[in-house]
Amino acid sequence: MPNIDNMSLSYPHRPERWRPGDWSAVAALIALTLAVFSYVTTESLPIGLLPLISKGLDTSASAVGLLVTGYGLVVVMASLPLARLTHRLPRRRLLTILFGVFIISTCLSGLAWNYWLLMVARMLTALSQTLFWCLVTPVAAGLFRPEVRGRAVSVLYGGVSVAALIGVPAGTWLGQQASWRAAFFALSGLGLVILIAVIALLPDTPVGRGAADRGSAPDRGRYLSIVATTAVAVTGAFVAFTYISPFLTGVTGFAESAIGALLLVRGIAGLAGVLAVGYLVDRHGRLTMVGLMGLQVLALAGQYAFGAARVATVLAICLSGFTLAGLPAILGSRVLVYAPGRSEMASAGTSTAFNVGITAGAWLGSVLLPGPGVRSTALIGALLSLVAFAIVLAEPAFSSHRQRLHPASTA
Repeated sequence: MPNIDNMSLSYPHRPERWRPGDWSAVAALIALTLAVFSYVTTESLPIGLLPLISKGLDTSASAVGLLVTGYGLVVVMASLPLARLTHRLPRRRLLTILFGVFIISTCLSGLAWNYWLLMVARMLTALSQTLFWCLVTPVAAGLFRPEVRGRAVSVLYGGVSVAALIGVPAGTWLGQQASWRAAFFALSGLGLVILIAVIALLPDTPVGRGAADRGSAPDRGRYLSIVATTAVAVTGAFVAFTYISPFLTGVTGFAESAIGALLLVRGIAGLAGVLAVGYLVDRHGRLTMVGLMGLQVLALAGQYAFGAARVATVLAICLSGFTLAGLPAILGSRVLVYAPGRSEMASAGTSTAFNVGITAGAWLGSVLLPGPGVRSTALIGALLSLVAFAIVLAEPAFSSHRQRLHPASTA
């Protein structure tokens, strides 16, 4: 049987480059990357603006924290139902509707005169983001030739890293200089620019006719292994990352004033991870996935083992930032290969798994803190990452094609 990985994700000849005909697609990709940036910034912005929103709306800090938690829960619960409900709508029209909702709901967040109106506005934004994550990877990939789709997906998910590096800090700064409302108004304005770009640049492709609307080598077994890898790997990463600040102060001994700079360095390492995955994914898809999972195991194990050593800990958290930021790009690329049905439904599955991992990781860390302590979060994260690494290594054994060819052995 031919090697599906090599056929779909690996190219032995010279590296492919953008061609002149790709540049209109590149402009559309930039617009979609800005959309990713806007959604991720909007989702996390209340974290930076927490004291300002709390004071402005006369509510508690924990209530403001629920604006982020509730947002994530909506994304987890609504991904698959919304993807099924809207699967017959043309992609450009649907994205236009989503950005329209984003503009209105984000503007309403800035206008909110009480906490519950802000919560409703946030949930509307979350619903639009839920469907956006299902659509954006196949839409962006479908703009390009198969040889460079992995690179395009990596550029797309670079918007996540840039949002963490620039978007949330810039929104926090604007909120401190003007008001927390100004930050939401600015994002609403950026959404209007994106809406115009989408209308002008995205092709109006009929439903089901897009170049990446279905997997290039559909395989239900391998797709399900990717979903499992996503849930377990992200849970492991977020067990440790959610509580990185108390780890750095309580275990490594850094001052609280140093946390911001350390997280900035970690974010830069994350951007490097996205770039590295973009370079490798079209040539060595599965090897990139295996390497990324192996590095995550080493990073979290190193954080646990050398937590009291400052230099080693900084290297470990940078390596974990590198792997976590590169994970969405490699997962998105491999889903486009093995999606057993429509790509947006497959993307909805991995998006749900990713957000389940975030929520489960944060919850598991909160259970560990009062018992074994914050240092154990890195150990449990490393063990879960090891499980994800094992799933990746065994992925070919889950192939539906292999089961059809060798029913007795797989049974």
